[in-house]
Amino acid sequence: MTFAKVAGFGDDDGQIAVFLVPTDAPGVTVGPKDQKMGQQGAVTADVTFNGVRLGADALVSGEVRTGYRAAMTVLARGRVHVAALAMGLARRALDESVAFSAQNRQGGAPTGERQLVQAMLAEQQSLVMAGTALVRDAAQKYLDGTDRRVAPSVAKLFCTEAAGRVADLAVQTHGGSGYMRETVVERLYRDARLLRLYEGTSEIQKLIIGRELVKRAQSAAASR
Repeated sequence: MTFAKVAGFGDDDGQIAVFLVPTDAPGVTVGPKDQKMGQQGAVTADVTFNGVRLGADALVSGEVRTGYRAAMTVLARGRVHVAALAMGLARRALDESVAFSAQNRQGGAPTGERQLVQAMLAEQQSLVMAGTALVRDAAQKYLDGTDRRVAPSVAKLFCTEAAGRVADLAVQTHGGSGYMRETVVERLYRDARLLRLYEGTSEIQKLIIGRELVKRAQSAAASR
C-alpha cells in the first residue's frame, strides 16, 4: 500500500491517494532487509519507485479522497491493534518476571520474597491490568463508532509506554541474567521499543488527543 500525491485535486487531503503497488511491477525495487534492534520476525525494507506506471484498478476504492479517508480510518483501528500487541508483550514480560522471581534463589531464598522485587512485580501487574482494560474499552468504542479518534490514541499511547516500562522492570527483576541474549525478557525489552514509534509516535498521539479534546470543548460551547 502506497500513499502518493495526485495532481489536480486542490490543496486539501484530496491530494493524497492510496495505491496498491505490486512489488514485481516494473520500476519497483525492494531493498535488503532492515537490520533492526528488535522485532526480527517482521521483515521491513526500503522500497524505491522509478517511473512506475499503474492502472486505474490500483487506486484503492477507485477515488482519491475516499481512499485517503479509508486509510486514516484503518490507521485509527491500527492504533487499537498496536495497543493490544503491547499488552500481549507486557503480559509475557510479567509472566517471565513472576516465574523467575518465584524460582531464582539468592541467599537461600527466592528473590520474589524480597519486598523490592515484589514492588516491581506489583507495578508490572498494575500496568498490565490497566492497559488491558483500556484496550477493551477503546476497541468497543471503535466498533460501536462512539469514539474513533481519542480512544484509539489514548490506548496506543498508554499501552505502548506501559509495555516499555513492564519490559524494563522484567529485565530488572532478572538482574544480570536479564541482559543476556538467552533470556526471553532481553528480547522483549528490544521488541517493546518499536511499539512507541509506529502507527504514530507517542508524541503524535499526545497531539491528537489534546487537539481533539479542545475541539470537542469548543464545539460544545458553540452549541450552547
